[in-house]
Amino acid sequence: MPPEGQGGLSIPVIVAGAGIGGLTAALALASKGFRVTVLERAERLAEVGAGLQLSPNASRILIALGLQHHLAGRVITPGGISVMSARAGREIGRIPLGAPAARRYGAPYWIVHRADLQAALLARVHDTPAITLRLGAAFAGVRDSTGGVVVDHHDNGALRQDEGVALIGADGVWSSVRGTVAPEAQARFSGRIAWRGTVETAHLPAGTGRDRVQLWLGPNAHLVAYPISGGERFNVVAIANGDWHGEGWDANAERNDIENEFRLARWPDAARALVGSVESWRRWALFAVDADGPWTRGRVALLGDAAHAMLPFVAQGAGMAIEDAAVLAACLGDGGDVAAALTRYASQRRARVARVQRTAWQTGRIYHLRGLMAQARDAAIGVIGGDRLLARQDWIYRWQAN
Repeated sequence: MPPEGQGGLSIPVIVAGAGIGGLTAALALASKGFRVTVLERAERLAEVGAGLQLSPNASRILIALGLQHHLAGRVITPGGISVMSARAGREIGRIPLGAPAARRYGAPYWIVHRADLQAALLARVHDTPAITLRLGAAFAGVRDSTGGVVVDHHDNGALRQDEGVALIGADGVWSSVRGTVAPEAQARFSGRIAWRGTVETAHLPAGTGRDRVQLWLGPNAHLVAYPISGGERFNVVAIANGDWHGEGWDANAERNDIENEFRLARWPDAARALVGSVESWRRWALFAVDADGPWTRGRVALLGDAAHAMLPFVAQGAGMAIEDAAVLAACLGDGGDVAAALTRYASQRRARVARVQRTAWQTGRIYHLRGLMAQARDAAIGVIGGDRLLARQDWIYRWQAN
């Protein structure tokens, strides 16, 4: 049961960050009977990025939290993943998704625009009286109190305090809360750059499969494309090795940038046409946070990218944050000492998340092979076949919160 505070009302859990992880955590905590206050530094929510792949380990949690109705008509259930070889210029394997994957895992594999998922989460939050969302509230510090923690935040220029039973830092890869838990745990540049853009589906090149994910594997780079926004648009992401010298982690990009740095002239016509159909690009530096670092300090805990930002090569960044939210709520909902519950949460999550993080690094290296190693990879994909390639993801996709 949630801890009791003044006047017989439970003291809220305070969540810093109203991204996908933070809003999912708020809903999961509210489902366990907690009051929740979400502090978000932005004055309005505008989710960055474009598309997300949500495998069954994540979609089943969102369905249990009542998101399916809000996402109706906005999610895509792709028929499969076409693995394309830039070296061979053709498909070398197809991983089945759609109905076969839903039967195998008991939940669907979804593709969704980030903005659509955030809108669905917000709709559920607004429908949940136990959750208070405060925009324009920037986290400024936390200290212990007799009832739990006191969280300082800036609100319209004024410094305000909220008391909570715990503070959950779900404030992303550049987390401010992480500085209070593990000041030495810094996000590090991975040496990879992602170019992201979208195109109206009607403007895609002829022959582009509209009902599945395309994964192009090339030398030192790869390309991913899939439908979003209910099929109205396509998300295109090109990832290659590169340097980053900017102050931020994303910037506008010109088509010449991707053509030169992605070395597009070496790619097959179909891949070049797909990239050429994109209207505008943004360039993102990919940063990571080591999952083996500290996740908790007393009644403060980290969640999602704040604890373990990872490379996108197994499409599990959002999925791991959603899983974190479910486990965190379950541990706190079991009652008892709050700090001990947060420690249990971290211990239950750390090994799995670290394995996923390592798998993402390894997958990126495989995607970017060149020469004879790329030729061997392509041959192996053909021999293994789509069903067995999907089965290799069982340990990720079958996961369920206890």
